[in-house]
Amino acid sequence: MKVMLAMNVTQQDEVKNNKMKLKTILILALFALFCPKLIGQNKAKIITGKVSFVNSKNIYVKFENTKDIKIGDTLRFLNIKNACLLVQNKSSKSVVCSSLLKCVVKKDDVVFHRYKEVNDDSNTVENLKEPTIVKNEIITDNQKNTAIEVNEIEKIRGKLSAASYSNISPTTSNSHRMMYRFSLDAQHINNSKISLETYLNYRQYFQTKDNTSSLRENVFNVYNLALKYDIDSTFNFIIGRKINNKTSSLGAIDGLQAEKFFGTNYVGIIAGFRPDINEYNFNANLLEYGGYFGKITTNKNFQSQTTLGVLQQTNNGQIDRRYAYFQHSSSILKNLYLFSSMEFDMYSKADSITSNSMDLTNLYTSAKYRFSRKLDFMVSYDSRKRILYYETFQTEIERLLDDNEARQGLRFRFNIKPSRFLFAGASYSKRFQSSTQNKSNNINAYINISKIPAIGGSFSINYNKNTSNYLESSILSFRHSRELILNKLSADFYLRMVDYSYLNTNATTTQNYYGTNLSLSLSKSLKLNVFGEMSMTPGEKNDYRVNTSITKRFKNKKKALKN
Repeated sequence: MKVMLAMNVTQQDEVKNNKMKLKTILILALFALFCPKLIGQNKAKIITGKVSFVNSKNIYVKFENTKDIKIGDTLRFLNIKNACLLVQNKSSKSVVCSSLLKCVVKKDDVVFHRYKEVNDDSNTVENLKEPTIVKNEIITDNQKNTAIEVNEIEKIRGKLSAASYSNISPTTSNSHRMMYRFSLDAQHINNSKISLETYLNYRQYFQTKDNTSSLRENVFNVYNLALKYDIDSTFNFIIGRKINNKTSSLGAIDGLQAEKFFGTNYVGIIAGFRPDINEYNFNANLLEYGGYFGKITTNKNFQSQTTLGVLQQTNNGQIDRRYAYFQHSSSILKNLYLFSSMEFDMYSKADSITSNSMDLTNLYTSAKYRFSRKLDFMVSYDSRKRILYYETFQTEIERLLDDNEARQGLRFRFNIKPSRFLFAGASYSKRFQSSTQNKSNNINAYINISKIPAIGGSFSINYNKNTSNYLESSILSFRHSRELILNKLSADFYLRMVDYSYLNTNATTTQNYYGTNLSLSLSKSLKLNVFGEMSMTPGEKNDYRVNTSITKRFKNKKKALKN
């Protein structure tokens, strides 16, 4: 009897267990049937990538595939808890990131991205969204069955201006001239790899009939006109006239420039012509060529760029100048800023005798230290000799060699901002050379007050004193700036008092200048300026200056193409 009861209890328990299992299976089946996406989304996955390139602005990371990475996602380092990189753009196999939390990023660092897997259901809402086209991503056009590759976003900005300058004097002849300027910076025209930049200047002089001046009436100069082609993000070509920022001491180059990055290192080549030394036009006789290499370093506490290069300049096939140059800029802890530029001439030719000795021609170095947001201090030193072109100046080369002392300069400057509305500073600079010729001392001090109580606008005072071998000048100026019509019309009013003392003759001259400048915004991109000044000298009639200008600015940023 006891055995029968035990068997019944056991059977009852098995029935209950089977019912519970059946209920659990039924619930799971229903959950899976109606909520398949929720199950899929609970699966977290990780993909890893490697930093391929780092510059001062962006970090490039390479993955096997970026289909699960979206713009705005973050990437992490394996040994750091918080996210360090923010995805700003991407291609099919790489992403462009900016640094978060001042993380130190180096080439070949391994990063990872965690994402939640979503079922590949073509009928879901997410997959029906319009695709976003991003940098370097190839997207198929369903209508034309063609591939569209978007490399960059077009950005165009420029400025066109016309200005008149008139000097009206009852004691000397009047002078008038017009100045037309046009500048353009068109990056990635029509979302392509081609960019164009230019700066053109045209001057027109109006001379009286009895004027015997040899000055040209019309002068047209091309200061910059260059076409750039980006083969990829690390390799580009430039053709035309352009100053290379990494070798700025060379000046403008008419010809071909190419630059290639290898991680944080770069190399470049230059082959072209110097602009004409007198008129700044193209001169096919002044061939120059050379190359440079450098390195960019970027981390949390230190950023720098260093370039070293060699250039040879010729005149009608003969060596005119051969020199090496060095340029360095760096930022340490975002408080100390250093800059240095040097040129070493490696060729000389005098009395038909050539030499390849090394000679330091130019040296400039500066350091700026920021003690706080309210105080900074700067010191600079330069030592510069006259540049000798042995073919260009061959008839004067002996005289130039005899008088080629280094002209040296030392400058100190500090700025202080004790409050939001008060800004002040002072500087001292000294020029000197071993023969004591061309020496000068210059002292400059200024103070600026913005948002003047009860009056409005800003008020500034500037004082400058300069002493040279033959002249001592003292200039005290006051300026008040304000808006007359909000966002439409602004004005400057100033008074400048000047005293000159000629040390050789003990003569003195005093002049007072009264002036104003009105600036009218005709639209957001169109501005009209009118400037007038009167100068008064005791015992003489007053002189006048009237300048006008109208400036049109334009810019355009084209959005990425869409399917």
